[in-house]
Amino acid sequence: MTDDPKSTGKGDVQSAILPWRRRTSGGIEVLVITSRETRRWVLPNGWPMKDRTPAEAAAQEAYEEAGVTGETDPEPIGDYGYGKRLPGGVVQDVRVAVFAMEVFVEQMAWPERDQREKLWTSQAEAAELVDEPELQDLIRTFKP
Repeated sequence: MTDDPKSTGKGDVQSAILPWRRRTSGGIEVLVITSRETRRWVLPNGWPMKDRTPAEAAAQEAYEEAGVTGETDPEPIGDYGYGKRLPGGVVQDVRVAVFAMEVFVEQMAWPERDQREKLWTSQAEAAELVDEPELQDLIRTFKP
């Protein structure tokens, strides 16, 4: 937790899922989604959840935000930083631990389906679509 009065009170660390699946032609695809407000391409992510590990919380966000479930690695593949815009325009610096998830199920309906777009694409394209340089590197260099 931070002592910053502008903090959300949830801490300054989030967790995210790098959803991936194997292509029948070889290689993998990565899933990116749009954020609700700015419509930027991002990975499913969120704040810590009580009684859940960071990997479990990230997997829950992947279901809620993208309708995907699968096998989540318990250890992060890396992390990245970004500026989270809070209500009132305050920007909070956040570190995000990223966990890989091999996606086995993609739901037809999920909680945030009407609030986001999603796109399965190559690692190279997914890396180009996201804004954060550290996240671009994580996506580009990820090996299942």
